This record gives sequence, C-alpha cells and structure tokens, in this order.
Amino acid sequence: MVERPKPSEKSPQHLCLDKGYDNPTGHRTVAEENYVPHIRRIGEEKLDEKKRKRRKARRWVVERTHAWLSKCRAILIRYAKKSSNYLGIIQLACALLWYRRQHRLAVLR
Repeated sequence: MVERPKPSEKSPQHLCLDKGYDNPTGHRTVAEENYVPHIRRIGEEKLDEKKRKRRKARRWVVERTHAWLSKCRAILIRYAKKSSNYLGIIQLACALLWYRRQHRLAVLR
C-alpha cells in the first residue's frame, strides 16, 4: 500500500466528491483530513464552458428498467421455478411496459 503524501503549500491534496457528500458531516470530514474539497452542491448541474447544460439529467437505462419491472409482483417475488418460465414472465412484462408506453404516447398526440 502506498502512503498518502503529506500535503504542503506547494502541493495540497484535492478530493472530488459527488452531491451525496454535500452535508455538514462530509464537509467536516474533508476539512479534518486536510483535503481541498471539491463537492458539487445539491441542485447544481454540470455546465460546459458557455455555462450551458451538457445534456439533460437522466437515469441510467438499466436502473430505469429495473424500477419499472419491480412493480410486477411475479418478477419481484419469483414464483416461477423453471428459468424458462421466469424469462417468459420478464419478456411479457417488458412487452406490457412498451405497449402501455406506446398507448400513452398515442393518446397524447
């Protein structure tokens, strides 16, 4: 294991953290360990050089899909003993999700 180099005036130690550490405990811990904090504020968006958003905030596709599928009880609590039946239930649930989405979009148009 490599020891952490001692921070000095010439080369201070920096620590980049996400929005989850934007709280008094996170700030206090960073200060106690003598790091230079770089903690993004809650509600602050990542901007480019012209102070514009790079892209819209979005959830990862996998996380979103799992969140949708978790509402289907047959998938959440695995009742099917055979893996082929379980795969069929997952495929049916995905087909229903897309059908409902297409129906909702058609109604809005």
